[in-house]
Order: sequence, then structure tokens, then C-alpha cells
Amino acid sequence: MKKFLTTSLLTLTLFGLTACGNSTDTNKPDSNTANTESSNTITVGATSVPHAEILNEVVDNLAEEGITLNVKEFSEYTVLNPSLSSGEIDANFFQHTSYLNNYVEETSDKLVSVGPVHTEPMGIYSKTAKSLDELADGDKIAVPNDATNGARALLLLESNGVIKLKEGVGDKATIFDIEENSKNLEIIEMDAAALPRALDDVKMAVINTNYALEAGFNPMEDAIAIEGSDSPFANILVVKEGNENKPEIQSLYKALTSDEIKTFIEEKYQGAVVPAF
Repeated sequence: MKKFLTTSLLTLTLFGLTACGNSTDTNKPDSNTANTESSNTITVGATSVPHAEILNEVVDNLAEEGITLNVKEFSEYTVLNPSLSSGEIDANFFQHTSYLNNYVEETSDKLVSVGPVHTEPMGIYSKTAKSLDELADGDKIAVPNDATNGARALLLLESNGVIKLKEGVGDKATIFDIEENSKNLEIIEMDAAALPRALDDVKMAVINTNYALEAGFNPMEDAIAIEGSDSPFANILVVKEGNENKPEIQSLYKALTSDEIKTFIEEKYQGAVVPAF
């Protein structure tokens, strides 16, 4: 079984899940939240680790500028873009550009990126294996079932020689684009948040860093393989089109990409989350 996070990192992560004073853990935010606040109040939806933790670090900084930042935590990331489109929140922070582009293409919702904040390298994890060499014929590997993170997982498997994809599929890859699978591995798609729990039933799983951290893994120590720091999947701050240049949104983005936050990310996550600015 893989080593788990050191006591200090696990404690901080659990604290981030339970003690965010300005957030509410819900999948159904009050539909009036973003619309009833003054223009100097920003309600940002985010998944808990590391997004809400990072946002909570800039609450006091924005308060000094007369801006109130409300951080609203969501346990299910698939509702964050619809919540932004409907006006329930003013911005969200959970996704990378590829995920946003895919969502906009499918829904025609007018959402745009304000800019990148950090990268969470995706990793391959196992409770029974220490190396990809331990994969046997017919073993099961679980991957995220959403289009962009699923493609990202397949690309990571390909870059480590586990499978081969059709040429040129890139971040549009699906399990149907697997061209070579010499070990007849069974690639199982499931909800990204459920992947850590699936490790009891599969040989390996490709897991987003935020869910790996919540499950008690240290990606830099426990991942069998992990994306490099040059990953193009940087997590971005997202708003409705037309709001990206609002002063309070620009102040938020400036705070999220400050030297103070860069140091916070580097010290807290020890390489499991990497600044993208």
C-alpha cells in the first residue's frame, strides 16, 4: 500500500475541508447569492482542495481593497459552470482550459477564462502496485468519465507506455481511440471524485490531484507516474463573458497570482500543486 501524506499536510487538508469560514459545502447554492450582493462582493464557487484553500488565502487582502470575497465550496464540480451561467455565483475556480472549452462547445454558454492560477499534475495511483511494470494481462485501470479529464488520463497512460492512442487525437481522446493495448487492460470510466475509492477494486486509477489530496495521498510520493510541471492543463479563474475586466474580478485575479500566493502554493502543497504564473 502506498505511503500517505505526512501528518502535517493531512491535518491542513482536513482543516481546509471543514474550517473555511466563508464557504458552504453544497451542490445547490442559493440562487439569489450572487445577485443580491453589492458590486463590491464576489461569490466564487470552487472545489475544496486546493481551490477553496487558495481563495481563502486572499480574502483578507481583498477586504483591504473594500472587496468582500465569499468562497462557496462545491463537492461536485460538474455543477459549477451551470451555476456560473445562471448567475448563482460570480466566478468559479476549479477547471482547466480544455474542460472549459469543451463545456462551452457543448452548451454555448458564454464563459471565459480570466487567466491561469495553478496546475495540478494528474497521477496514476495503486494500493497494490509500486510500478507500471506490475500491470498484468486483463488488469483494470479507472479513469475520469468526463471528456477532458478522461482524455488527459489516457494521454498520461500513453506517455508512460501503457497504451497507444490514434495519432492526433490529443485532448479529444476517448477509450475508443485506444489503438494498442498489449495487456488487454480494462479501462473503466467513472466519476472523478469516486476514483480514490475505486482503488479497492481496480489495479490502478488515474486521479486528479485535488481528489488525491482529499483521499490522503501525497502525489509527489504516492503516485506511480505523474504529469510533468509543463502540463498544459492549468486551472483557471472563470467568469461570464463581459465580466472578465470588471475591477473586482481583476483585483481577485491579481491577488491569486501574487508572490504571496505563489509562496503559499509552493510551501503548502510541496509540488503537488504548481503555480502557473
